[in-house]
Amino acid sequence: MDKHHSNLHKPGIIGSEEINQQDKENTMKSSNRDNVEGTFHELKGTVKEFAGKLTDNPKLKAEGTVEKIAGKVQEKVGQIKKVLGK
Repeated sequence: MDKHHSNLHKPGIIGSEEINQQDKENTMKSSNRDNVEGTFHELKGTVKEFAGKLTDNPKLKAEGTVEKIAGKVQEKVGQIKKVLGK
């Protein structure tokens, strides 16, 4: 192997800086994912809650309320992860 090819990055071998960057990107994605999923569940819960009110279905209304609250909690988890860098 000549000297130009000896410095090539070997497939499957990653330096520690690259691993740290990948971890950072994954955690950023995790916090964003929590925010997006939380917003989705909050919206879905609001729709269920409204549908339960319209149809006079207390079970559906309660499910909507629970899902809406869970969505808000998940959004907060995403915000906390973002602040902590996780």
